[in-house]
Order: sequence, then C-alpha cells, then structure tokens
Amino acid sequence: MALVCDFFYPRLGGVENHIYALAQHLIKGGHKIVVITHAYACPDGSTRRTGVRYLPGPLKVYYCPFLPMTDEDCLPTFTSTLPLLRHIFVRERISIVHSHQATSTLANEALVYASELGLRSVYTDHSLFGFDDVASLVLNRVLKVTLSTVDAAICVSHTCRDNLIIRAAMDPSVVHVVPNAVDTSKFTTDISKRPTDGRIIIVVVSRLVYRKGVDLLVGIIPQICAAFPCVDFIVGGDGAKRLDLEEMVERERLQDRVTFCGSIPHSQVREVLVRGHIFLNCSLTESFCIALLEAASCGLFVVSTNVGGVPEVLPDDMVHLAEPSVAGLVNSLSRAIKGRVADAVDPNEFHLRVKRMYSWQRVARDTARIYDRVMARQRPTFLERVARYKSVGGLAGYISCLLHCTLHFYVRLVQWWLPEDVIDVVPDLPQASMKEIAEKFVVPTG
Repeated sequence: MALVCDFFYPRLGGVENHIYALAQHLIKGGHKIVVITHAYACPDGSTRRTGVRYLPGPLKVYYCPFLPMTDEDCLPTFTSTLPLLRHIFVRERISIVHSHQATSTLANEALVYASELGLRSVYTDHSLFGFDDVASLVLNRVLKVTLSTVDAAICVSHTCRDNLIIRAAMDPSVVHVVPNAVDTSKFTTDISKRPTDGRIIIVVVSRLVYRKGVDLLVGIIPQICAAFPCVDFIVGGDGAKRLDLEEMVERERLQDRVTFCGSIPHSQVREVLVRGHIFLNCSLTESFCIALLEAASCGLFVVSTNVGGVPEVLPDDMVHLAEPSVAGLVNSLSRAIKGRVADAVDPNEFHLRVKRMYSWQRVARDTARIYDRVMARQRPTFLERVARYKSVGGLAGYISCLLHCTLHFYVRLVQWWLPEDVIDVVPDLPQASMKEIAEKFVVPTG
C-alpha cells in the first residue's frame, strides 16, 4: 500500500500522526507500506528533506520534488506528478493507493491516477467542511470528482461520515467509520508533576489558529482567572493567533497565571499534559480530535466545545461539553472547577479506560479489512469511469469527462514512453535487513 498525503513528518499534526501510526501498525501486521509526500525543508531551515528516507518501523518515505504552495500543499498540476507517482507505484508494486485529507492536492491527484492505472484506491477523511462558503463549495466539488472512482472511503467519526456522504454525494455502502486512536504507552499518568499547593491547572495544547477557537480562549482566560484565584493556565502550541493571547495576558496582567510553552514536539506533549488537572479544547470544528484522547489518557478531565465528532470521543463522565461560545465554555469550566471533578478523577482509571476503548492495533486491523474488501472488487472499465465522472452533474460533469479522457491518453503516452518492464522493481528485503537499513539512514525524530 502507498499512503499518500501532502502532510507528513517533519510537519506535525493530527493527520501526520495518524498516517505514521497507521503505517507502523500495518507494517507490524505484515503489510508492505510506503508513504509518498512532497519534499520538506527541515525545521531549522538548514537542509531540505527530499528523496527516499527511512523512519523507524522501518517505514520507507518518498519525499518527491513537487512544488508546495500555501500551508505545505502541493501546487495543483493535474498531470505533472503522474510520471513520478506511476514510477513509484510500479517500483514498489503497489496494489492500493490510500490517500488522506481533502485539502491535500497530492492525495486527490493520486486517487485519480490510481483508477486510471488500474490500482485500488482508498480515501480517509479527517476534517469537516461546510456548505456555505466559497472555499468549501469549491473543495466539495473537487472532492466529488476525485472520489467518483474511489473504491472505499474511511471517516474518523460518524459525524464525519455523514458530512462526507452529503458533500461528495458518495454511496453510503462504501463509506466506513474507523475512529482515530492514541498510543497509551506514551501518554501515561504522573500526578507527581501536578502542583501540591492546591492550585488547579488548566492545559490547552493546540495550534493557535482561528479554527482551534483561540478567539474564544482570549475571552475565557480573564473570566476564569477573575472568578477562581486558584486557577492557572498552561498554553502549548504556536500559530497566527498566539499574539492575540499574549496581548490579552499583558492587558489583563496575568503573566503569573498563564504560561506559554510555545511549539511542543509531539514526543513532549505528555510532559505538558501531566502538569494539569483539566484539559480545555476550544475548537470550532473537529471531526474527531485526538488531543482529547491524549489528555484523558494522561488522567485529565476534559472540557470541550460540542462540535462535529467530539461527542463521540469520550463518555459523558470523562468530559463536559459546551456550546462553542465564551459563555458556554466559561460555564462548563466553572462547573468542573466548583464540582472539583479533577479531584474526583482517578487518573489511572481514566488511562485504563482510554486504553480499552482505543488502540492503533484495532485501527490497523479494521483498515486491513477494508483493504481486503477493496481488493475483492472489480476494477471499473473506461466507460464506467466516464459514467461516474459524468454523474458529477451539470457543466462540471462534462468538464470532468473531458479531463478524464485527456488523462487517459496522457497515461497511455507515459506508458509508451516508459514501459513498466524497464522500471526496476524494489525487492522485498528480509525484515532484519530492513532494520539495518533503517538504523543506518534514519534521521532521529526528536
């Protein structure tokens, strides 16, 4: 299988962590996995991560020399990425192309190429999108086209599934729900890191951007600090809205009550979480939110906005849900503080409950079952693919058919120019040899 997405390490986020964890556990299950993404500049800006790299697993990653644009998303080209992707598919003997995230240009193009090259295709949706703004309308129409020939789709929550079926007009029978998970061995409890002077610590760890509800957080912190002198905040993460938070702290003179940790490597998130009693999530839209699982696994009680798939993540006795407003979140936080829910929580019990409910082994097993179903399906013929693109409807349907026919002949040209039998196939090395290669070439993720 080839996991394809614009978003992968060294960039950090929920999609990136999902792809990495899924790949690791599919490899443990005996599957051959490669990840395909575009070249990235290293975090320090000194070098560029390009070519073939090995991550622990061993996991082979192709950092392709494609041109990124906004938010590390590849520039849409329609055909220029085909020759290299086809070369990788043939070289690695790929059977299934598994693309992730609707906003990834590379993922959408790979789905279209897969159907034309006779490969099976699977798509995983990680986000919710609306129907009332220009950006979402354009993205929904693009997704409707690229998913016309997909063999199966995976959503991380039932809310996400309903959203995808509506906006991409998909057959519900091919859309499955496989929730996210958390590595509970890395997110363990440690109450010794909490303050012993009776102070209550509220932890916020997220990207400090509009979608994560930072504007709400700007209004919440002053009210909670004024109402509860025993409460402090720890804010982890970075983003465009961090300046708004810092200005609020200075304006309200809360420097001794609010601690900014800046950008936190994922390997160190647990060290921040275990310092708190309550985890606060202010997101305006979420399809699942792995951060809630990480916090609960570390023994924190959760207060979160009631949006998207968040209500599906944790049981009612582990989370207080609130309307996505300053008043709603202040009320829920106040109830949690006054009710001393953090004191009543048994961190070890929370950790064990999360461990029983969520595991990457289960995610990998359910995903592998979907792969088996996909491999059993018949490949659509050229005319069947044309009919699916035509079903997009209206002018977009005719344009999709025209683009598909153009791509069809372009693929034949590439196949004539570089036949499959002249492409070197990568041999499947023994597991011991793969580990030696990984140890030799891997770049430490810390």
